[in-house]
Amino acid sequence: MTDKTVLNATHRALGARMVDFGGWDMPINYGSQIEEHHAVRRDAGMFDVSHMTVVDLHGARTREFLRHLLANNVDKLKVAGKALYSCMLDERGGVIDDLIVYFLGEEFFRLVVNAGTRAKDLAWIERQAKAFDVDVKERPEFAMIAVQGPNARAKVLGLLHEVDRPRIEQLGKFAAAAAQGPHGMPLFVARTGYTGEDGFEIIVPEADAVALWQALAAAGVAPAGLGARDTLRLEAGMNLYGQDMDESVTPWEANLGWTVALDQGRDFIGRGALEQQKAAGAPRVMVGLVLDEKGVLRHGQKVLTARGEGEILSGSFAPTLGKAIAFARIPAGEPGELRVDIRGREVPVRLVKYPFVRDGKACDGV
Repeated sequence: MTDKTVLNATHRALGARMVDFGGWDMPINYGSQIEEHHAVRRDAGMFDVSHMTVVDLHGARTREFLRHLLANNVDKLKVAGKALYSCMLDERGGVIDDLIVYFLGEEFFRLVVNAGTRAKDLAWIERQAKAFDVDVKERPEFAMIAVQGPNARAKVLGLLHEVDRPRIEQLGKFAAAAAQGPHGMPLFVARTGYTGEDGFEIIVPEADAVALWQALAAAGVAPAGLGARDTLRLEAGMNLYGQDMDESVTPWEANLGWTVALDQGRDFIGRGALEQQKAAGAPRVMVGLVLDEKGVLRHGQKVLTARGEGEILSGSFAPTLGKAIAFARIPAGEPGELRVDIRGREVPVRLVKYPFVRDGKACDGV
């Protein structure tokens, strides 16, 4: 049976085209995926991300537990409300999931994990938490709305209680704080996102989610579906779990080495395997590709290199650029001229550093 978020009826009333996304009935678009994409790049758009899983961790040894669980080091989190992006690895260094962890107190941390990996993540976290006597509590009573774009913060700030407004306006990137929204609804406002634009991800009680969505719409925030979310995050160079990495891939092979903290004295799960692969050199690398001629780059297409075959991971038409872009995983080493097999035709592509788009514009070299 397909799960539904509390905003499901709201999406349907807006005429959204609904699809099954990881077992959830979610909006792919509300009429035009490209218009929704441009709304986020140029103004402000909002996404229902209530299918994401919020997990609260409590206990005297919670920080110690997270130092063991995550490849990034939570000791970087010293101020309440600060957040950290990290991979959660298995013993072989494979990525179980990527997630955000919030420091809310020495005995209280919050995780936000992917929807499609919910059951797997919870089982893994609970199993590892037993040795540290940490209480693991899923919070299904929360909904989550992401508001993204150059005008997103201003439009959200306009809906907050006037006492909270200056404090949330001063919130740094990758930080969160509690605030009161319309009609006094309690909000957890995080300056994070998955589009490459500024904005907030807002955790709100399910009972208030529809009212918050309606207030945002009245403030001029455009509804956007998962289709635009995917093209936005790809342009911004952000990985999608299950497509760009999974348990068969290490952070070195997913261009996520920047999320790994190999600091002394911290024995996190998967560290030994990562150190071994780093010393030997990862056999595969993740790269960005641009197709300058007409055509679409899609998941699963073969990438032909001088070092052997690779494959397209995430690939799509990029509305901001007007051409196709992709992530690909290819053999390590000098790749030579790159070609992609598109329906039996070998089409040349350019190797580029990503992100492809920053601040709404093409990056140098793209």
